[in-house]
Order: sequence, then C-alpha cells, then structure tokens
Amino acid sequence: MRRVLDAFCGVGGAARGYQRAGFHVVGVDVRPMPRYCGDEFVRGNAIEFIARYGHEFDFIHASPPCQAHTTLTLGTNHGRAYPDLIAVTRRVLRGTGRPWVIENVPAAPIRRDLMLCGAMFPELAVLRHRWFEFGGVRVAQPEHPKHRGRVAGYRHGDWHEGPYVAVYGKGGGKGPTSLWQQAMGIDWPAARREIRQAIPPAYTELIGRAVHAQLPAADFTPFKTHRR
Repeated sequence: MRRVLDAFCGVGGAARGYQRAGFHVVGVDVRPMPRYCGDEFVRGNAIEFIARYGHEFDFIHASPPCQAHTTLTLGTNHGRAYPDLIAVTRRVLRGTGRPWVIENVPAAPIRRDLMLCGAMFPELAVLRHRWFEFGGVRVAQPEHPKHRGRVAGYRHGDWHEGPYVAVYGKGGGKGPTSLWQQAMGIDWPAARREIRQAIPPAYTELIGRAVHAQLPAADFTPFKTHRR
C-alpha cells in the first residue's frame, strides 16, 4: 500500500478521500486533531515535517492556511495578519523529490492545474471551488457542469432557496452540523469549525485514483517516526 503525507491536515477531509483511493494516510498539523480520520497523526510543524520526512512518502498533499486569500477575509482584515505559507510550502515540496499537490482557494497564488467544484460530484451539496497545483503528476480536468441554482441561506435578511448548502461562516441560518456533514460528504464526527475548513473527500478520492495509477509499485512500511 502506498503512503500519502497529508500536511496541514485539519480534521481530514483530504485524508478520507485518499483512503478511499487506496492510500495509507499520515496527517500532520500544528494543532491537536482528536477527530482526524487518517491512519496516523503527528502533531508538529507541517513545513518542517515535509522538509525532514517528505521523501519517505509516495505522494504529498499540502493545504496551507488559506485565510489570507479567502473571499470572506479579503478586504475585511482591518489590520489582522494571516499566514501566507504557500511559497515556502512549494519550496520544501520540491526539495523532497516526491510528487505533490498544493490545494487552496481560488484567489490563492498557485498554478491552476486542476479546479474542482462540488457540482462535479452528484453526491455533494456544496459548490466549494478549489484549485490544485501539482508537481510530478497530472490529473485530468473534469467537465465543470452548470450550477443547478444558488446556495440556500439568508441574504440581507431574506431567505433564498437553493440546492446547495452554505458551509462557511459561523453557521447562523445555514442549517445544523449534520446538514454540513451530509453536504460535504464528511461521514465521521467533526465540529462545525473543522468542517468549514475542510475540502470534500470526493475531491481527493478523484485525485488519489489518478495519482495511484502514475506511481510505481512500492513496499509498505507504516510511518511511525516521531509520533506525538
């Protein structure tokens, strides 16, 4: 079985997709993640971990913090500073010699090798556009179907119906946590804050299956170095 390093892993939206694609997934995050759904978890600095251990994995997925580039924070920061770790993440990924992908929001400064939207997956009820930049592998761009309608929720005090769920913000008027889980395809316990920071597992299942076919066969040794 091949191994994926899931850097900046959060609760494991990416991890579950790679598991479904047949990978053993090791997550690393600076915060404790008791609800992480991957196979192993390491608490630590993701960039330092990639630099030190990334070469031991078959593929590396990195989702650096995106708050500096999200629509919800652009123009409303009022002096607040958010980390922008994309450039340094790219640099350490290239240094591993392993194939990799960086995932982030549409406004992020990454190469637009692949765009995924929830409308591409019939089982999802979110739009959640995300861009992916690859190193050493390629993933074909699926067709982007026309959105079926708007995102349901309140706009300026008025309720609007729609086939998609608003999985962002603090959740006021956006439905219960269980609805968010269903809309995102997250089928394990996760808090609202964790869900809104995740990507749907369907995205990385698609990526993982494409990457799996491009990797050579390898013996499997579970990664257990410096677990915390």
